[in-house]
Amino acid sequence: MTATLIGATGLIGNYLLEELLKDPFFDTVRILIRRPMDKTDPKLEKKIVDFNDSDSLLAAINNSDVVFCTIGTTQKKVKGDKDAYYKIDFDIPVNLSRFCKMTGCEKFILVSSVGANSKSNNFYLKLKGETEEAVIASGIKAIHIMRPSVLLGERNESRLGEKIGKAVLSAFSFLTPSKYKPIQGKDVAKAMLSVSKKSEEGYFVHENAEIKKISSGDS
Repeated sequence: MTATLIGATGLIGNYLLEELLKDPFFDTVRILIRRPMDKTDPKLEKKIVDFNDSDSLLAAINNSDVVFCTIGTTQKKVKGDKDAYYKIDFDIPVNLSRFCKMTGCEKFILVSSVGANSKSNNFYLKLKGETEEAVIASGIKAIHIMRPSVLLGERNESRLGEKIGKAVLSAFSFLTPSKYKPIQGKDVAKAMLSVSKKSEEGYFVHENAEIKKISSGDS
């Protein structure tokens, strides 16, 4: 089995890469990256890809049994450019899902966000909702969408807004509905790995509580 991962340098992606490499279910773990990465492992296959080049992306995911997409950006990284935000958070996952369909990959697992809604007045939630709908429309046999809340864990970068969000949510956790409570990035990664082994067809949306349940092995 070959697993292909996009977003391996992010919080969830980094945890997921470690889980995939140590799981015997997958013989090959392929990561699509923009620049060279030092990490090595007998199972690891690294492909440097231009995500704006459809041919490059299509060739890179060929022969995948499951594709994991954990890629995402921030307003800070794109300097408030909404078009640039869409190119990363919408175009890449949607193109990947369509290429999965074209190459015969039957499982696609996407990290979205709690509150994703294509009809939302919030730019981020609307973007995530539109991405989900476009991925589902690709027609892949099995699609799993993760909708975690604020993520906990060690990042390779500092996100001030997220740190403030974590602090506020933690302080008022007793008042916060379960779907909005902070969740460990590692738990999301474990849940993604678990659902990748399921045989059910269709599309499935997993909120915080279910993600935690799946990651603990209860589902």
